[in-house]
Amino acid sequence: MSRVANNPVALPGGVEVKLDGRDLTVKGSKGSLALSLVDGIDVNQEEGALQVAYASDQAKAMAGTTRALLANMVKGVSEGWEKKLVLNGVGYRASTSGNKVNLTVGLSHPVEYQLPEGVSAETPTQTEIVVKGVDKQVVGQVAAEIRSYRPPEPYKGKGIRYADENVRRKEAKKK
Repeated sequence: MSRVANNPVALPGGVEVKLDGRDLTVKGSKGSLALSLVDGIDVNQEEGALQVAYASDQAKAMAGTTRALLANMVKGVSEGWEKKLVLNGVGYRASTSGNKVNLTVGLSHPVEYQLPEGVSAETPTQTEIVVKGVDKQVVGQVAAEIRSYRPPEPYKGKGIRYADENVRRKEAKKK
């Protein structure tokens, strides 16, 4: 069984944690995030760290998940999360304007993706998109939605892929 919940979550400088009943709020320089704790899970703040405690074996199953969520929240409000996407294909381009990402990915029309609140995107080059935000889940969801417009295909490798993704190539049909 995992012992993730036994490790404390270190709080860097400038991060405040507020516990109000079953609601936990984490504030930092990048923003703030909130989490509702499951019954049977308690969070204690001691000496610049958060410790997750559980009451029963059923709550023990959620203790590791809660600890991981807390660690992601603390990292998000202090450093932030980012996900990089790469466009691969002839004529595939991306640009940002305000809170919209404009994609030209070989479709009959340009795609305009509206970014949700709390998430920003940059295009360092025409073939790269960097999605940034405080909430790890929202950043990953936005990156997945942008990727879903043209996922990488296995024959030529064209499409939108994550920067750290490895696309397995298939051999073309033989005569």
